[in-house]
Amino acid sequence: MVSRRRSLQFAGTAVAAALAGCSSDVLADETSREYTLQVDRIATEPVPWALYDPPEGELFGDPARAALDATVPTGRHVTRGYTPISEGAYVEHDGQYYRTDRFVSGRAVRERPLVRAESVDETPGDAVLLDSLERPSARTVKILHTDAVSDGASSAASLLRGDAYVMARPAERESRLVDELDGRVVRMSAEGELSYRIHVEREQVTLTEHTTFATVVADDREAFREVVLGSTVDADLGTIELSEDARALLDRAIERETYRQTGEPSDAFETLLRRLGFSVDESATGRILWDGQSLFRASFYVNRAD
Repeated sequence: MVSRRRSLQFAGTAVAAALAGCSSDVLADETSREYTLQVDRIATEPVPWALYDPPEGELFGDPARAALDATVPTGRHVTRGYTPISEGAYVEHDGQYYRTDRFVSGRAVRERPLVRAESVDETPGDAVLLDSLERPSARTVKILHTDAVSDGASSAASLLRGDAYVMARPAERESRLVDELDGRVVRMSAEGELSYRIHVEREQVTLTEHTTFATVVADDREAFREVVLGSTVDADLGTIELSEDARALLDRAIERETYRQTGEPSDAFETLLRRLGFSVDESATGRILWDGQSLFRASFYVNRAD
């Protein structure tokens, strides 16, 4: 049965569309949606799932490990121009559990390599293939390339200072891009359809200074488990109130990992979505559920039905 709220919504849309001479198209659009609830069981227990493990590699992994070594248990670690570790990461040290935090502690003027990329019409025979570069160099070229082909409209623009990328991380400052490739051409593919001449200049730049530290949140594993559940769980399935029909839909979604409805969602499905924290009209991902034994990651998608 269609809820009164959504009946009024459809009626209002239809009236407005009729005045514009296109009511059938709008109604078809509103009633041909597919609603998908995806519920994936998280295979690990809450404690190991929540603990942060630095990534491999020198670009991000080395700065993260250096920050943890300096801050846990009671130290502080200062970086300029980059943040080495995410705020709110949980780590363990000697049986105690910590949460990483950081704050902006000032600004500092330092000399850093700035890399710019100039598009070239013809690719020379000695051009360097992007895939031959290590990650600190290749990532920088990709960022500059993305900004160039999007004319500054992509998210890559937020990583740049004007038209330049500041090589702030240690692995970036020691990379091949800085040491060897000033003035050289890098081709994006073996075919060489897109190529860029690299320009590297060392300039005095003002960098934001970040101070990272760690705070004890639990003195043992059981206490930390409660911290994890309290800080990461969006919906406790043992405490939310659900009708028998809505509970059956949840059980089906967990069992099959995916549950779909096409057209107007049922009242039971709408109720379930609201209890899990979703809006029936908007896709959302990454909500964490807990049923007393296992964690789940839930996502909700609204798409046009085929």
